[in-house]
Amino acid sequence: MSTAALLTELVATFRAEGRIVIVGASLAGLRAAEALRERGFRGRLTLIGDEPYEPYDRPPLSKQVLQGWVGADRTKLPRLRAVAAEWRLGVAATGLDRVNRRVLLADGDTVDYDRLLIATGVRARSWFNPREGALEGVFTLRTCDDAARLQTALHAGPRRVLIVGSGFVGSEMASACCALELPVTVAERANGPLVGALGGVIGDIAADMQRDAGVDLRTGVAVEALEADSGGHVRRARFSDGTDVDVDVVVASLGSIRNVEWLEGAGLASGFWGVGCDAGCRAFDVNGVVTDNIFVAGDVARAPHVLYEYQFIAMEHWGNAVSGAQVAANNMISLQAERCAHLPLPMFWSAQFGVNIKGVGVCSFGDEIVFTRGSPDQRRFAAAYGRRGRIVGAVTFDHGKWLDYYGALIERSAPFPPPPPGSDRPVQTAPIPARFPDPRVPTELPTVVLTGYDPTSREAEFRQPRRHQTPPPVESRRS
Repeated sequence: MSTAALLTELVATFRAEGRIVIVGASLAGLRAAEALRERGFRGRLTLIGDEPYEPYDRPPLSKQVLQGWVGADRTKLPRLRAVAAEWRLGVAATGLDRVNRRVLLADGDTVDYDRLLIATGVRARSWFNPREGALEGVFTLRTCDDAARLQTALHAGPRRVLIVGSGFVGSEMASACCALELPVTVAERANGPLVGALGGVIGDIAADMQRDAGVDLRTGVAVEALEADSGGHVRRARFSDGTDVDVDVVVASLGSIRNVEWLEGAGLASGFWGVGCDAGCRAFDVNGVVTDNIFVAGDVARAPHVLYEYQFIAMEHWGNAVSGAQVAANNMISLQAERCAHLPLPMFWSAQFGVNIKGVGVCSFGDEIVFTRGSPDQRRFAAAYGRRGRIVGAVTFDHGKWLDYYGALIERSAPFPPPPPGSDRPVQTAPIPARFPDPRVPTELPTVVLTGYDPTSREAEFRQPRRHQTPPPVESRRS
């Protein structure tokens, strides 16, 4: 056997063995573990999760669970194959020692690794006032425990429910309240529901849809304070326009926070939008140098995308977690020539108020929208988003059969507006401004975000590598 062949065999053996640690025991973590075993990894595999439960499915929590169709403890994800892993559940990772290749745990233990997958996902953004957030009757929705508590509160028959935020999750919860015949108020700081993800044109349609279902929708207002009775139960919410409403249940649907605090000091490119990585899921360090043994997948990952000017994109979508986990698993145990890229075309869906909403691409990257099929008035249509003469996204209301068609157009950067249909033409066929809000306007963050820049910050910092015995002063530049 030649030297090159022997070296290749030795590397392949190492890749198939060794120690792999996955931090994050949810959808991405589970699917990555399954993919590793499927692709022949024979070494030690450890999954670390801060929740005490085996991986479960989150989308049903705001739909079927809240309506009582299924218990929160009945959403366990199916196992596609045995993973023969050590499960460290109910203990959070608190630190990463890259020098000694160790993950630090909240119970004081450490776990050694040769290769690491970061799949810690996101958590719900808490109510801005901790004292008010601790009142009885105030909820967030992210975990199965959250869903179980909220389900109990809703089925107790509150006089009125207040949902703060009208993104996809907030709107789905409002829909669930209507299905339970509960009076519900939705407060949104933007001009309508779903505007962060789909823009004001679709937001107007979503607003009419909510109001027709009986939702007391209040837009352009913020909830300034929550008031409680003598027993510590929330009873009233005060709005920025001077009005108030009596409520028994308040749900803060304010978006999510990436779980990256445990990486503080590890020298990785981690921050508000998640952990930066390349298209092969390999994490970047703080100076943009790619690592060779740390990978990222799921909601916490942000990577450049060729279709969107190589801006970094962060996605909180079910399909992205699965595909990213599979690519990361493959690349963790493959030689360079066998590695592949993770360049997903974002796809999402939401069921609310009797309408099935599906989308593809990054709609918020566009600045124009055109209705291409169906009738917006009947809430059964397809619409495409464009930017600089090409299609970048599409959304459908009860017209999901056209999603693959628009996805193919986006993937080949087809012209915008797209070719008109032969039938089922809408009345309005000319592109119009999509009316996305200014990124600096506080509202619930969309589940797909292009993070190539932060419009609220104009600061960059260079950090010297740690190998210097006496590092020179750090230089900062602000503009």
